[in-house]
Amino acid sequence: MAVDLQNLAYALVQLVHNFGAVAVTGSAAAAWWADGPPPALRGLAWLALAGWALQAASGAGFGVVSYAWYGRFPELHGIAVAALVVKMVCTVSGFLLAAAYLRFAHGWQERRRRGAWRALFALAATALSAAAFLRWFA
Repeated sequence: MAVDLQNLAYALVQLVHNFGAVAVTGSAAAAWWADGPPPALRGLAWLALAGWALQAASGAGFGVVSYAWYGRFPELHGIAVAALVVKMVCTVSGFLLAAAYLRFAHGWQERRRRGAWRALFALAATALSAAAFLRWFA
């Protein structure tokens, strides 16, 4: 049984991307509904930060695999381009918000901390939704 290395490379990148999506969505959902002061939620904030970093790295990984096999990046048009931009904005915003939470949340009011987790969840859900459009319109 021969293994198609290109498909294997895409599958491995997708695997990392999927776990990043689980990390950003699950950490935000768990923290949003959890009770506790910022120190109790720091682990979830680190998980969110790592998840957003995985999303960025693996998202770039898709382009790297395409470039390695075809000598160019995938051609995207219309809805696929818009979906990619949405995913990139969510990723940068989610990473920055998780980093801000880790650095500053100890001084935030409870309402602001909960708002940060709601925003992180919304960013994760939006990125997941955009992924479906990127996949099917690419």
